[in-house]
Amino acid sequence: MGFSTLGLCSHIFVGNGHGKNVKFQYFNDIGRSTLSFKLFNSRRVSARPLSSKFESIAFEERTSPTEVKKEIELCYELIRRLGKGVVYLGSSRMGPGHSHYSQTQELGREIATLLDCTTWSGAGPGLMDAATKGALEAGKPVGGFKIGKEAGEWTTSNFHPYLPSEAYLTCRFFSARKHGLVDAAVRRSITDRTAVVALPGGIGTLDEMFEILALIQLERIGSEHPVPFLLMNYDSFYLKLLDFLDDCKVWGTVFDGEVASLWKVCNNNSEALAYLSKFII
Repeated sequence: MGFSTLGLCSHIFVGNGHGKNVKFQYFNDIGRSTLSFKLFNSRRVSARPLSSKFESIAFEERTSPTEVKKEIELCYELIRRLGKGVVYLGSSRMGPGHSHYSQTQELGREIATLLDCTTWSGAGPGLMDAATKGALEAGKPVGGFKIGKEAGEWTTSNFHPYLPSEAYLTCRFFSARKHGLVDAAVRRSITDRTAVVALPGGIGTLDEMFEILALIQLERIGSEHPVPFLLMNYDSFYLKLLDFLDDCKVWGTVFDGEVASLWKVCNNNSEALAYLSKFII
Protein backbone atom coordinates (compact mmCIF):
# COMPACT_ATOMS: atom_id res chain seq x y z
CA MET A 1 0.00 0.00 0.00
CA GLY A 2 1.38 3.41 -0.97
CA PHE A 3 0.56 6.97 0.03
CA SER A 4 0.55 10.21 -1.93
CA THR A 5 0.12 13.84 -0.90
CA LEU A 6 -1.12 16.81 -2.85
CA GLY A 7 -0.62 20.32 -1.41
CA LEU A 8 -3.37 22.82 -2.10
CA CYS A 9 -3.49 26.29 -0.52
CA SER A 10 -3.53 25.86 3.25
CA HIS A 11 -4.73 22.26 3.28
CA ILE A 12 -3.18 18.88 2.48
CA PHE A 13 -5.02 16.08 0.77
CA VAL A 14 -3.88 12.60 1.78
CA GLY A 15 -4.91 9.53 -0.13
CA ASN A 16 -4.17 5.88 0.55
CA GLY A 17 -3.35 3.34 -2.09
CA HIS A 18 -6.92 2.07 -2.39
CA GLY A 19 -8.73 3.77 -5.23
CA LYS A 20 -10.10 3.47 -8.72
CA ASN A 21 -8.10 3.05 -11.89
CA VAL A 22 -9.12 5.73 -14.39
CA LYS A 23 -8.38 5.70 -18.11
CA PHE A 24 -8.64 8.57 -20.59
CA GLN A 25 -8.54 8.11 -24.32
CA TYR A 26 -7.66 11.02 -26.62
CA PHE A 27 -6.79 11.45 -30.26
CA ASN A 28 -3.93 13.34 -31.88
CA ASP A 29 -2.11 13.37 -35.22
CA ILE A 30 -0.47 10.04 -34.45
CA GLY A 31 -3.60 8.22 -33.45
CA ARG A 32 -5.40 7.17 -30.31
CA SER A 33 -3.60 7.30 -26.97
CA THR A 34 -4.56 6.15 -23.51
CA LEU A 35 -3.68 7.82 -20.23
CA SER A 36 -4.14 5.77 -17.06
CA PHE A 37 -3.82 6.72 -13.42
CA LYS A 38 -5.28 5.80 -10.06
CA LEU A 39 -7.88 8.10 -8.46
CA PHE A 40 -7.43 7.95 -4.71
CA ASN A 41 -10.12 8.12 -2.10
CA SER A 42 -8.81 11.23 -0.37
CA ARG A 43 -9.50 12.65 3.01
CA ARG A 44 -8.96 16.31 3.82
CA VAL A 45 -6.59 17.16 6.62
CA SER A 46 -6.41 20.71 7.90
CA ALA A 47 -2.91 22.13 7.92
CA ARG A 48 -1.62 25.34 9.45
CA PRO A 49 1.84 26.87 9.40
CA LEU A 50 4.14 25.94 12.25
CA SER A 51 5.11 28.78 14.54
CA SER A 52 7.61 29.37 17.28
CA LYS A 53 6.46 28.24 20.70
CA PHE A 54 7.04 31.82 21.77
CA GLU A 55 4.52 33.15 19.23
CA SER A 56 2.20 35.43 21.19
CA ILE A 57 -0.31 36.08 18.41
CA ALA A 58 -3.03 33.53 17.77
CA PHE A 59 -3.31 32.84 14.05
CA GLU A 60 -7.06 33.38 14.23
CA GLU A 61 -6.44 36.99 15.28
CA ARG A 62 -4.45 37.67 12.12
CA THR A 63 -7.52 36.98 10.03
CA SER A 64 -9.49 39.68 11.80
CA PRO A 65 -9.05 43.25 10.50
CA THR A 66 -10.90 44.37 13.62
CA GLU A 67 -7.98 43.33 15.83
CA VAL A 68 -5.52 45.33 13.70
CA LYS A 69 -7.84 48.34 13.70
CA LYS A 70 -8.10 48.27 17.49
CA GLU A 71 -4.34 48.26 17.85
CA ILE A 72 -3.91 51.14 15.39
CA GLU A 73 -6.44 53.14 17.41
CA LEU A 74 -4.41 52.47 20.56
CA CYS A 75 -1.30 53.79 18.78
CA TYR A 76 -3.13 56.97 17.79
CA GLU A 77 -4.43 57.43 21.32
CA LEU A 78 -0.89 57.16 22.72
CA ILE A 79 0.28 59.87 20.29
CA ARG A 80 -2.62 62.12 21.28
CA ARG A 81 -1.59 61.81 24.93
CA LEU A 82 2.16 62.26 24.51
CA GLY A 83 2.26 64.55 21.48
CA LYS A 84 3.90 64.29 18.08
CA GLY A 85 7.65 64.57 17.73
CA VAL A 86 10.83 63.05 16.31
CA VAL A 87 10.71 59.41 15.21
CA TYR A 88 13.94 57.41 15.38
CA LEU A 89 14.51 54.32 13.25
CA GLY A 90 17.63 52.29 13.95
CA SER A 91 19.42 49.08 14.79
CA SER A 92 18.47 47.09 17.87
CA ARG A 93 21.87 45.37 17.83
CA MET A 94 24.25 48.31 18.29
CA GLY A 95 24.54 48.45 22.06
CA PRO A 96 26.22 50.81 24.56
CA GLY A 97 29.70 49.66 23.53
CA HIS A 98 29.23 50.84 19.94
CA SER A 99 30.33 54.30 18.81
CA HIS A 100 27.02 54.84 17.02
CA TYR A 101 25.21 54.29 20.32
CA SER A 102 26.97 57.20 22.02
CA GLN A 103 26.49 59.41 18.96
CA THR A 104 22.77 58.57 18.89
CA GLN A 105 22.36 59.24 22.60
CA GLU A 106 23.93 62.67 22.13
CA LEU A 107 21.73 63.30 19.08
CA GLY A 108 18.59 62.32 20.98
CA ARG A 109 19.46 64.70 23.79
CA GLU A 110 20.31 67.62 21.49
CA ILE A 111 17.28 67.26 19.20
CA ALA A 112 14.88 66.92 22.13
CA THR A 113 16.30 70.14 23.56
CA LEU A 114 16.28 71.96 20.21
CA LEU A 115 12.74 71.03 19.15
CA ASP A 116 11.25 70.63 22.65
CA CYS A 117 9.12 67.69 21.54
CA THR A 118 8.41 64.03 22.26
CA THR A 119 10.96 61.44 21.18
CA TRP A 120 9.46 58.35 19.51
CA SER A 121 11.01 55.01 18.61
CA GLY A 122 10.33 51.29 18.47
CA ALA A 123 11.05 51.22 22.23
CA GLY A 124 13.60 48.49 21.66
CA PRO A 125 17.28 48.02 22.52
CA GLY A 126 20.29 49.33 20.60
CA LEU A 127 20.07 52.73 18.92
CA MET A 128 16.38 53.05 19.78
CA ASP A 129 17.36 52.84 23.43
CA ALA A 130 20.16 55.38 22.89
CA ALA A 131 17.75 57.96 21.45
CA THR A 132 15.30 57.34 24.30
CA LYS A 133 17.96 57.81 26.97
CA GLY A 134 19.21 60.96 25.29
CA ALA A 135 15.74 62.51 25.38
CA LEU A 136 15.29 61.52 29.03
CA GLU A 137 18.60 63.19 29.86
CA ALA A 138 17.17 66.37 28.31
CA GLY A 139 14.09 66.03 30.52
CA LYS A 140 11.74 65.63 27.54
CA PRO A 141 8.88 63.14 27.06
CA VAL A 142 9.41 59.85 25.26
CA GLY A 143 7.07 57.32 23.71
CA GLY A 144 7.40 54.07 21.84
CA PHE A 145 5.77 51.25 19.94
CA LYS A 146 7.36 48.04 21.14
CA ILE A 147 7.18 44.74 19.26
CA GLY A 148 7.56 41.21 20.57
CA LYS A 149 10.48 40.31 18.31
CA GLU A 150 13.55 42.43 17.51
CA ALA A 151 16.48 41.45 15.28
CA GLY A 152 15.26 37.87 14.98
CA GLU A 153 15.05 37.29 18.72
CA TRP A 154 12.03 37.17 21.00
CA THR A 155 12.08 39.60 23.89
CA THR A 156 11.84 38.05 27.33
CA SER A 157 8.96 40.31 28.27
CA ASN A 158 6.34 42.57 26.71
CA PHE A 159 7.35 45.21 29.23
CA HIS A 160 10.00 47.88 28.77
CA PRO A 161 12.86 47.65 31.30
CA TYR A 162 12.54 51.23 32.58
CA LEU A 163 9.82 53.22 30.79
CA PRO A 164 6.46 53.56 32.58
CA SER A 165 3.66 51.57 30.98
CA GLU A 166 1.79 54.73 29.97
CA ALA A 167 4.73 55.78 27.74
CA TYR A 168 4.67 52.89 25.27
CA LEU A 169 2.49 50.28 23.62
CA THR A 170 3.50 46.69 22.97
CA CYS A 171 2.18 45.94 19.48
CA ARG A 172 1.20 42.53 18.18
CA PHE A 173 0.99 43.70 14.57
CA PHE A 174 3.78 45.32 12.57
CA SER A 175 1.20 47.22 10.52
CA ALA A 176 -0.13 48.93 13.65
CA ARG A 177 3.39 49.76 14.81
CA LYS A 178 4.20 51.35 11.45
CA HIS A 179 1.00 53.39 11.52
CA GLY A 180 2.05 54.72 14.91
CA LEU A 181 5.59 55.60 13.83
CA VAL A 182 4.27 57.47 10.78
CA ASP A 183 1.48 59.33 12.58
CA ALA A 184 3.86 60.50 15.32
CA ALA A 185 5.82 62.46 12.69
CA VAL A 186 2.89 63.97 10.76
CA ARG A 187 2.76 67.78 10.90
CA ARG A 188 -0.81 69.05 11.10
CA SER A 189 0.32 72.58 11.91
CA ILE A 190 3.28 74.70 10.89
CA THR A 191 4.19 74.87 14.57
CA ASP A 192 4.44 71.06 14.90
CA ARG A 193 8.06 70.11 15.48
CA THR A 194 8.51 66.64 14.08
CA ALA A 195 11.06 64.72 12.03
CA VAL A 196 12.13 61.23 11.00
CA VAL A 197 15.70 60.24 11.84
CA ALA A 198 17.03 57.11 10.13
CA LEU A 199 20.02 55.80 12.07
CA PRO A 200 22.32 52.96 11.00
CA GLY A 201 20.42 49.68 10.96
CA GLY A 202 19.58 46.45 9.22
CA ILE A 203 16.59 44.94 7.44
CA GLY A 204 13.94 46.27 9.82
CA THR A 205 15.38 49.79 9.74
CA LEU A 206 15.59 49.77 5.94
CA ASP A 207 12.01 48.50 5.70
CA GLU A 208 10.64 51.31 7.87
CA MET A 209 12.93 53.89 6.30
CA PHE A 210 11.94 53.23 2.69
CA GLU A 211 8.26 52.85 3.52
CA ILE A 212 8.18 56.34 5.05
CA LEU A 213 10.35 57.66 2.22
CA ALA A 214 7.85 56.30 -0.32
CA LEU A 215 4.95 57.92 1.55
CA ILE A 216 6.74 61.27 1.40
CA GLN A 217 7.60 60.79 -2.27
CA LEU A 218 4.00 59.97 -3.22
CA GLU A 219 2.58 62.65 -0.89
CA ARG A 220 0.62 60.00 0.99
CA ILE A 221 2.08 60.51 4.45
CA GLY A 222 -0.92 62.63 5.43
CA SER A 223 1.11 65.64 6.55
CA GLU A 224 -0.01 69.16 5.72
CA HIS A 225 3.56 70.44 6.04
CA PRO A 226 6.96 68.99 5.06
CA VAL A 227 8.38 66.42 7.47
CA PRO A 228 12.18 66.63 7.81
CA PHE A 229 13.76 63.27 7.01
CA LEU A 230 17.37 62.78 8.12
CA LEU A 231 19.63 59.92 7.09
CA MET A 232 22.43 59.65 9.66
CA ASN A 233 25.44 58.48 7.69
CA TYR A 234 27.71 57.86 10.69
CA ASP A 235 31.17 56.69 9.58
CA SER A 236 29.85 56.45 5.98
CA PHE A 237 27.54 53.62 7.07
CA TYR A 238 25.10 54.27 4.21
CA LEU A 239 27.71 55.03 1.55
CA LYS A 240 27.03 51.89 -0.50
CA LEU A 241 23.28 52.42 -0.24
CA LEU A 242 23.71 55.94 -1.59
CA ASP A 243 25.91 54.56 -4.38
CA PHE A 244 23.15 52.09 -5.24
CA LEU A 245 20.59 54.88 -5.43
CA ASP A 246 22.96 56.77 -7.74
CA ASP A 247 23.07 53.67 -9.95
CA CYS A 248 19.27 53.71 -10.01
CA LYS A 249 19.48 57.07 -11.77
CA VAL A 250 21.63 55.49 -14.47
CA TRP A 251 19.05 52.72 -14.94
CA GLY A 252 16.23 55.25 -15.02
CA THR A 253 14.33 53.95 -11.98
CA VAL A 254 14.65 57.30 -10.17
CA PHE A 255 15.13 60.78 -11.57
CA ASP A 256 18.21 62.86 -11.01
CA GLY A 257 17.84 64.70 -7.69
CA GLU A 258 14.63 62.86 -6.78
CA VAL A 259 15.95 60.99 -3.74
CA ALA A 260 18.05 63.93 -2.57
CA SER A 261 14.89 66.05 -2.44
CA LEU A 262 13.22 63.61 -0.04
CA TRP A 263 15.81 63.51 2.75
CA LYS A 264 18.89 65.16 4.16
CA VAL A 265 22.03 63.04 4.42
CA CYS A 266 23.95 64.00 7.57
CA ASN A 267 27.44 62.75 8.34
CA ASN A 268 27.41 63.95 11.94
CA ASN A 269 25.15 65.39 14.63
CA SER A 270 26.13 68.99 13.94
CA GLU A 271 24.81 68.77 10.39
CA ALA A 272 21.56 67.25 11.64
CA LEU A 273 20.98 69.98 14.24
CA ALA A 274 21.76 72.73 11.73
CA TYR A 275 19.23 71.29 9.28
CA LEU A 276 16.46 70.86 11.86
CA SER A 277 16.91 74.41 13.16
CA LYS A 278 15.50 75.64 9.83
CA PHE A 279 12.10 74.14 10.72
CA ILE A 280 11.71 75.97 14.03
CA ILE A 281 8.98 78.62 13.87
